[in-house]
Amino acid sequence: MLKKSSFKNQLEKLIQIPPNHTYLLAVSGGADSMTLAFLFQHFRLKFEIAHINYKLRGKDSDSDQDVVQNFCEKNHIKFHLYEVSEEDNKPQNSIQVWARELRYTFFKHVQEKENLEFLVTAHHLNDQLETFIINLSKAAGLSGLSGIPSNDHNILRPLLSFTKDEIYQFAKEHHIEYREDLSNKKNDYLRNKIRNEIVPKLVETNEHFLENFKKSSSYLNQTKEFVQKQIVEIEKQLTTFNEDHIILSKNKLIQESDFVKFEILRKYGFTHEKEIVKIFSAASGSSFFSKDFQLTIHREQLIIINTNKETEIRNEYMLIENNDVSQNQMTINLENIMEEIEEINTIFEWDFDAEKLQFPLRLRRQHNGDEFYPSGFSGKKKVSKFFRDEKLSILARQKIWILTDSSNSILGIIPLRQDRRKARNEETNRILKIFNKK
Repeated sequence: MLKKSSFKNQLEKLIQIPPNHTYLLAVSGGADSMTLAFLFQHFRLKFEIAHINYKLRGKDSDSDQDVVQNFCEKNHIKFHLYEVSEEDNKPQNSIQVWARELRYTFFKHVQEKENLEFLVTAHHLNDQLETFIINLSKAAGLSGLSGIPSNDHNILRPLLSFTKDEIYQFAKEHHIEYREDLSNKKNDYLRNKIRNEIVPKLVETNEHFLENFKKSSSYLNQTKEFVQKQIVEIEKQLTTFNEDHIILSKNKLIQESDFVKFEILRKYGFTHEKEIVKIFSAASGSSFFSKDFQLTIHREQLIIINTNKETEIRNEYMLIENNDVSQNQMTINLENIMEEIEEINTIFEWDFDAEKLQFPLRLRRQHNGDEFYPSGFSGKKKVSKFFRDEKLSILARQKIWILTDSSNSILGIIPLRQDRRKARNEETNRILKIFNKK
């Protein structure tokens, strides 16, 4: 039963309540969110309110806004309003997805502007049941069946263990003003159909159905926590963490169950069953992309890079701008400049016939189709094949610099092999020496 004391207990389970903390409450004007605002006001918690007027229901949408805004004015609460306009490009379909993305973008903006760490929403037990049924129909796995988390990255849901009827009863007893969204009665969307047709029939089967569901949901969450601990232990055994990438042992991971594969790979945004199957059957060198990560197959490894990592990547670097070889020789020690680009630990020394070079000289990354004439070999070779012959990993290849002249002719692959075409010979008069002393 929803009481003031039971609500406070639920909130304190989610977070220790510091006296000077300010929350952002998402308030639509319905019974659940207005009850949430009433309870925060009753316990004299510091909070601000955010409301979105979607302009989907004409005067009814404006009346929802009025109820929330009047509550804020009466209780001297800071009110944040977002009114949807034509610039928001309301879609013809997927209105609910669009609305959700819009409101959470707005909430995040307010939080950043006002320095509010916690967002509080009014999701309740009926919402939890609806989400469970939706995820059940999608084969969403244990995480999906566990439902809506009560504390999800500082999004708090203190009403999650209370039913919709309990919230309505509480609002009635405390004379809380709210607005009923009549569009929820329509079965235009899957969630509404579940809410209006399926849930009432389930509740009819057992008067304690929602209470039992709450217990089952709690058991599922405890199971999920236990399983996640086991997943973490398995992941430790097959993962190497580096500063700029993660390596998973493909050999070890492929021996695990499909469930374990899914739970580990979904952390990196790979959640589709068919895609995960392809990852384990793809040839070395194949790459897969999620929203934030790139996964590359390299022999028996899965190499994962965060593609959103804020690092400046330079793909070209000017090495020598002009042909200025005094006293018939010019020397360049890469030790003095390569730290600015990338440290090279290999000692090498290359001599070029300066008169054959076309300046400026540059360092760049590999391009598709690159070919060169490696010293010590006859004929030419594709750079990609040279990398394979040298057994360089995908990541190692990405760190290799290629020395070229102004005609884009390759002079060498630093620090592995010089191109022989413009190398110093017996007839050379003016020498350019490039070396690394490490």
